[in-house]
Amino acid sequence: MKGSISQFIEKYYLHFNAASLVDAAKAYEAQLAKGSKMLVSLAGAMSTAELGKIFAEIIRQDKVHIISCTGANLEEDLMNLVAHSHYKRVPNYRDLTPKDEWELLEKGLNRVTDTCIPEEEAFRRLQAHIFQIWKDAEDKGERYFPHEFMYKLLLSGVLEQYYEIDIKDSWMFAAAEKNLPIVVPGWEDSTMGNIFASYVIKGELKASTMKSGIEYMAFLADWYTQNAAPEVSNGIGFFQIGGGIAGDFPICVVPMLYQDLERTDTPFWSYFCQISDSTTSYGSYSGAVPNEKITWGKLDIDTPKFIIESDATIVAPLIFAYLLDM
Repeated sequence: MKGSISQFIEKYYLHFNAASLVDAAKAYEAQLAKGSKMLVSLAGAMSTAELGKIFAEIIRQDKVHIISCTGANLEEDLMNLVAHSHYKRVPNYRDLTPKDEWELLEKGLNRVTDTCIPEEEAFRRLQAHIFQIWKDAEDKGERYFPHEFMYKLLLSGVLEQYYEIDIKDSWMFAAAEKNLPIVVPGWEDSTMGNIFASYVIKGELKASTMKSGIEYMAFLADWYTQNAAPEVSNGIGFFQIGGGIAGDFPICVVPMLYQDLERTDTPFWSYFCQISDSTTSYGSYSGAVPNEKITWGKLDIDTPKFIIESDATIVAPLIFAYLLDM
């Protein structure tokens, strides 16, 4: 039985982007019902937007089977977990002058739209603990992916002393408990990636201790091959929140398997939905309509395809609420 939120959107979301939202939610639900698996990609600042409050439950209820996210989303969920009370909201961010922005910097507040992340309590609080985990692995001659190090950090319990939100609202903790597979393309383009690089430059860590993006693609290729097999699932869907590398990287695994590895029995993605406010113009990949992906060997002619041109912080929680029968 659907709850009041789901009933509301079914009754009133009838046209344009609102109708696309409902269609995409119902098709996502249909994918799961027929035994398909789902990849969810997170771009933008979804963790700072506190998407974990609902996305964690999507993970717990097995409505997502693999995640692709930016390094920022990987770390910012943990930052919100340990430093939430130190965040500063700036509702008048559109009115800030360069001088106002500089004053925020001097206070150690790094702004993401209307929210400032506190450098000392967020970045530095994590840094001391994650460095020790990196160093311990290196001393043992072990190598891990960025998300695996984050899982170790969360599951070790060393951060519990800092928790400032309910742990059930952390999507990373929900994922760590399930050991959910994650790919983090371009992890180097993140605060923790920069911090790791600084230790490499100082000679305190080796770059090889961190597994690379190429290794992430090889891992994803194996995962897709195994999980797209007919005896395992009825296809794998692709639910993309935002644009950028979080979506661009994993969707390419299908044409790579088919064309470069010549595994011509590789199935296309079985569902595709993108939530984006990027406009379709002048070669913008993030704003490309789904049909363009057919020409690249990512989607089939009859793959269910949806694009919702709206704010992901509004749309994603509504779709997830629908999937949770809220």
